[in-house]
Amino acid sequence: MLKANDISEIMGFSLRMAYQVMDFPGFPTIRIGKCKRVGRDEFFAWLEQQTSDVQKMQIKKPISD
Repeated sequence: MLKANDISEIMGFSLRMAYQVMDFPGFPTIRIGKCKRVGRDEFFAWLEQQTSDVQKMQIKKPISD
């Protein structure tokens, strides 16, 4: 299980931003009492999906001259 500080280190952004990401719709957050956690495999699957979605958006973006 990953904590917000683990996500912060992996992604290279602040702890505050990690907590914000954990509140995104569709993010696989697990709540244990007041604590937020995410399964390691679920996190990397979510991250891969986000990367894939961004790449698809860039491909569909019209090219302007």
